[in-house]
Amino acid sequence: MTTTRVAVDVGGTFTDVCIMDEQTGEIRIEKTPSTPDDPMRAIMTGVSQANIDLADVTLFSHGTTVATNALITRKLPRTAMVCTEGFRDVVEIRRSNKEDLWDTYKDVAKPYIPRRDRLTVKERVDAAGEIIQPLDEEEVRRVAGILKKRGVKAIAVCFINSYVNASNEIRVREILREVMPDVHISTSSEIMPEIFEHERFSTTMVNAVVSPVVVDYVSRLSDKLTEGGYRRDLLLLHSGGGVMTPASVKDFAARLAGSGIAAGAIASRFIGNLCGYENSIGFDMGGTSTDVSLTYQGESTVTKDWYIEYGYPIRFPSIEVLTIGAGGGSLAWRDEGGSLRNGPQSAGAQPGPACYSNGNEVATNTDANVVLGRLGHSLAGGDITLDPTLAENAVRETVAEPFGMELHEAAEAIIDVANANMANAVRLLSISRGHDPRDFALVAFGGAGALHGAAVAQELAIPVVIVPPNPGVTSAMGCLLVDIQHDFSDSFMADASTTTAQDLEAAFAKIEQEAVDRLHHEGVLPEDTVLQRFVEMMYQGQWRSLSVSAPPKITSTQDLVDGFHAEHAREYNFRRDDSPVSIFRVGVKAIGVVQKANLPSFEVVKHVPEPAGQRAVWFKGKQCDAAIYHRQDIKAGAEFSGPAIVEQIDSTVVVPPNTTATVDKYLNILIRVKG
Repeated sequence: MTTTRVAVDVGGTFTDVCIMDEQTGEIRIEKTPSTPDDPMRAIMTGVSQANIDLADVTLFSHGTTVATNALITRKLPRTAMVCTEGFRDVVEIRRSNKEDLWDTYKDVAKPYIPRRDRLTVKERVDAAGEIIQPLDEEEVRRVAGILKKRGVKAIAVCFINSYVNASNEIRVREILREVMPDVHISTSSEIMPEIFEHERFSTTMVNAVVSPVVVDYVSRLSDKLTEGGYRRDLLLLHSGGGVMTPASVKDFAARLAGSGIAAGAIASRFIGNLCGYENSIGFDMGGTSTDVSLTYQGESTVTKDWYIEYGYPIRFPSIEVLTIGAGGGSLAWRDEGGSLRNGPQSAGAQPGPACYSNGNEVATNTDANVVLGRLGHSLAGGDITLDPTLAENAVRETVAEPFGMELHEAAEAIIDVANANMANAVRLLSISRGHDPRDFALVAFGGAGALHGAAVAQELAIPVVIVPPNPGVTSAMGCLLVDIQHDFSDSFMADASTTTAQDLEAAFAKIEQEAVDRLHHEGVLPEDTVLQRFVEMMYQGQWRSLSVSAPPKITSTQDLVDGFHAEHAREYNFRRDDSPVSIFRVGVKAIGVVQKANLPSFEVVKHVPEPAGQRAVWFKGKQCDAAIYHRQDIKAGAEFSGPAIVEQIDSTVVVPPNTTATVDKYLNILIRVKG
């Protein structure tokens, strides 16, 4: 009997199934068209096509877009909110700001729960947690009756100052469950116990509206896998970079928003660490968009400042991923000022680039790469044929003639604009965060990442580009490389100078017990449990905080303050050692370690591989003969110089002039710029 691990990444066009043999580390891939109306159908089709016996599967991990798509399309079940009297409009008032401050005509989207379904009850807790107006339970029962008649499927309970005293929210939940036992109920004190009411209310609202959708999907998929013989928990990738079981999904469904893009960031971090680079930048370029992530000192950067729709923050910790509209299908166009632009408009999967012969006549990045010889005349092992004549016509009519350029000059202009857009995205996630790109490796993957990775690295003076063995399905592999993970936090607002180590230890003890109980509930053994502490701090008078790692045993508050000063200097390039520091929050990342299968490694024998052929390729206005290699023919230890093209089923690797490429023992291609 073989033991296998299966990971599934659902994309807009294809669903990727990644199968790993635990004994050999061998990875194989199955791709099947996605079924947006019910992603589960594509998953089970992929499992069937891959001839997977679910009885032999020891781990099934899944990155899902169900929550994200539900929020984007607003195909959500009717949901209600129960608030403190006078505070039903917190989620509509927001922070009174706009994504585009100067666009008078663009309004922020409406809340996920309309005002008519945001009802209030009398209760009030002050900032110290004292109840100054008891909960009116009769009013709660009246509200419950109204919501039952309306047929709501989920309810968010959001009371002012419940983060310091949750008793009223808990009692409301009990009453609501008496009246509506099958309704999903999210309380803000459980979902996000933080001081800022809009962020707390918004996160709870999002959690409530997606709960019925996500729980139904997860339950159906879990049952289907069980019917097929799978005997373990289905693991679902969440935005924080870990996985959660169906038991946790019922309580924290909103953590699955952003699940899909986290897989690529996890895989990028793993590959960078595997190649000896603790600092790496993930560059995941697909057909429509590019996702950029950053790993610093072996850990992914994490943010709590994110959302699916502007104005409605989701404050669960999430791997920071910057997404821009730049992909193989991004369209070239001329703006009103006469400048050449690239994206975010895309030809998509249908009709796709002009060279796909499906009717599109506007040039895309793929068409430009065909004209420049960087792409051959077929993709996906010959399943997709590219017509170079159609690509040339599109580039000529879209860019060359309007701008008075020669054909290849126009094609390079299209690629240059796309590369500049992507380089700017990398700058936003690195330089603007106090990181120097020259200290990082660029991990290029996705269907088009290896085509553009070296050029983006040259733009930013990044010294090395890493291209994994299967760049087109690297995100799916990321689902195999994660642990069960949950984040717990509690408000702890105090002056650091008057806070003792004992005070902090008492605060950590409370949430660490909650964390251990949660992992135990999910079947994690004590020996596989890891708890990582952090303290969020700020200079007094500020409202933005920074997270500082805390040791397993705190002996000195001053050590934490010193760490905060250092982190503030790195993030913002200044520090104020003489300014008083406030503690804002304590938190714990609870990790249930999942045994990882080892990727296969091969003996490194230095050699120069024999190219399969050559073709004319254009770089910087000059035509040159580039060696063509087939990825499956390149062994560990291979060394060759650019210009070269490496072709494989799921991607194409461009090795520009003045660069060298080597293949390591894991069959990653490392491209380095000379001098």
